[in-house]
Amino acid sequence: MKKTFISAIQEIKKIDNNTSLNNFQSKYLGKNSILYFYFSKLTTLNISERIQCSTILNNFKKKIKNKINDKKIELKDNRLINQKNKYFIDYTLPGRKIECGSLHPITIVIQEIKKIFSYLGFNTYYGPELESTYYNFDALNIPHNHPARNISDTFWLNSNYVLRTQTSGMQIRILEKNPGPIRAIIPGKVYRRDYDHTHTPMFHQIEGLIVDTSISFANLKWILENFIIQILKKNTKIRFRSSYFPFTCPSAEMDIQDKNGNWLEVLGCGMVHPNVLKNCNIDRDIYSACAFGIGVERLAMLKYSVSDIRCFFENDIRFLKQFV
Repeated sequence: MKKTFISAIQEIKKIDNNTSLNNFQSKYLGKNSILYFYFSKLTTLNISERIQCSTILNNFKKKIKNKINDKKIELKDNRLINQKNKYFIDYTLPGRKIECGSLHPITIVIQEIKKIFSYLGFNTYYGPELESTYYNFDALNIPHNHPARNISDTFWLNSNYVLRTQTSGMQIRILEKNPGPIRAIIPGKVYRRDYDHTHTPMFHQIEGLIVDTSISFANLKWILENFIIQILKKNTKIRFRSSYFPFTCPSAEMDIQDKNGNWLEVLGCGMVHPNVLKNCNIDRDIYSACAFGIGVERLAMLKYSVSDIRCFFENDIRFLKQFV
């Protein structure tokens, strides 16, 4: 056994990985090992010989186990040293700056608008961007010869569905389920075939709808004037221009004067057309309604002094960093 132990010591010194160490353990301590073979022969010896031999074998077994445990610790230490050398960290180097992200300016404005109207008791609704012609045109009193139905103005999927041209279609969906009173805003993306420094094929709009007894244009005007002051956080020159929308009567557009004295349209509004209320079975003898549609990008341009609406969608990191 002495020669076997010396041979084992020489062998374990050369081991440099866990696989070889496991093979070594199986060779000297496993069921097919030399040690196990000698233990199986103890039953053939007499009592005195058995005691003497078992003591020698157990001592051998104990020493081999100790050597294996020492080798495991050695291999672990070597592995940690190698990892440390491989992934060496130079603590004298300057730290790396972590860039802070932020919300997109359009998202910021939408959240601010929702917050302002929530204080006035408005609930937020969302609708489908792929809209049927009934909700996008017919129920809103838009005639078949209206320019908005032209393929040059609207993205048509087929003869029955379009990418919605305004969020006004959700007015009908809400009115069908809620006869009144109603205070609702509907934010979302809308699509039109237009592209220049003040228009994009996709933009954001927030539709507002109020249905109640004795609602007048004066109520609508007060709400929108106070909204503009809160969203822009300053007194701004505002004007209402008479306009035409098939789904409101009377109708108006609201303009804001920029720092250069130019007027910029930011929303359209008006009293909901009687035909629209009729399509939704709203009792016009009890309720009246007003609605408005806010162009989010237009407000963002005024709020952040942006001259080109396309900057919001070009993902230029230099532009977006201004809002961190």
